[in-house]
Amino acid sequence: MLASDLSSLRRQIVGAPMAGGPSTPELVAAVTNAGGLGFLAGGYKSPDRLTQQIRATRTLTGGPIGVNLFVVSPNDGDDEEVEAYRRELQVHADRYGVDLGRPRWDDDAWEGKLDVVRAERPEMASFTFGCPSATILRELDALGVLTAVTVTDAAEARTAAGNGARVLVVQGPGAGGHRATFDPATDPGTSPLPELLAAIRTVTDLPLIASGGISTRRLAEEILSAGATAVQVGTALLLAYEAGTTPAHRAALEDPRFTETSVTRAFTGRPARSLHNRFMDDHPITAHAYPQIHYMTAPLRAAAAATNDVQALHLWAGTGYRHAQRGSAADIVAALTP
Repeated sequence: MLASDLSSLRRQIVGAPMAGGPSTPELVAAVTNAGGLGFLAGGYKSPDRLTQQIRATRTLTGGPIGVNLFVVSPNDGDDEEVEAYRRELQVHADRYGVDLGRPRWDDDAWEGKLDVVRAERPEMASFTFGCPSATILRELDALGVLTAVTVTDAAEARTAAGNGARVLVVQGPGAGGHRATFDPATDPGTSPLPELLAAIRTVTDLPLIASGGISTRRLAEEILSAGATAVQVGTALLLAYEAGTTPAHRAALEDPRFTETSVTRAFTGRPARSLHNRFMDDHPITAHAYPQIHYMTAPLRAAAAATNDVQALHLWAGTGYRHAQRGSAADIVAALTP
C-alpha cells in the first residue's frame, strides 16, 4: 500500500520515468526494493508492451511501482516549417542511408494505455505534458491508483489540483529530457526549483515530488527542506547497471568533451534538455510540432545510437549529470538518501 502522502516509503526517492529505454523493469524494481518508488515510462510503448513491463516488474518486487503516461494534446504545428526542417535533415538521412520518418500526430495510444492502468492498477500513475480530465483522475482514485501530474509552474499546479490530482511532480528547469510544460509552444520556465516549490505551495497543499538537477545527497536535503515530500531523480540513475541506457549515451555522460547541457527542440519539436552536441548547434529550430518532429527524426536518432555517433544523438541529461555514477540502483539510491 502506498500512502497518499508518500510517508510509507522508506526513502523519499522516486525514480523518474525515462521513456525510450532507460526505465527497465529491473531498474524500477531496484529503486522500489531500495526503499524508494520506481517508475515505468509508458511513453512510446504499445499498450501490450506496457502490460508486459508492468507484469515483469511485479515479478521483481513486491513493493509499490508507478507508471507514467504522456498526455499529448493536438497542436497547430506549422506544416511549412516542418517540411523545411525535413529538407534540412535529409543530409543526415543520406549519410546514414536511412529514410526520414513521416511527421505525424498521434496521442501515444492514450486510451489503450489508460485501459492498461485500469487493469493492472499500479500503486501510482503519473501524467506528463498535460493534465487528464477530472473524470479520469476520479476514476483512477476509485480504483486505488494514486494519481500525480507533472507541473512546471503555479498555473499548471492549480489546474492539476483542481482536476483532482493527489500528488504533484514539480519539474524544475534543471531536469533532463523533455520539459513537462502543458503548452510546448511556450518557453520553459527558469525559476530555481526551491522558488518554484514555494510558488506552487501558495496554490495547493498537495504533496510535492520535486525533480530537476537533484544529483547529490546535499541537494536532495536542500530540496526536501524547501518543502518537497520526496525528490525524483532520473539522470542520477542513467549509469545504473539496471538501466537500459544505450552504450553511446552512457559513454557521453562520462566524456569530458561534453561540458554543458542545453534545452533544444531539434530532436522532437518539444523542449528537452540534452548534453550539448553538434546536432543542436546545427539545428537551432523553434518549431514546436510534437510528436511530428519526434517521428521524423526517430530513424536518424536510431542510426546515431547504432553507430555511437554522440554528436548526432539525443543525450537527455539534467544539469547534475557530472554527479552520475556507475553502480547498482540500490547503491545510487542509498547515496542520495538524506
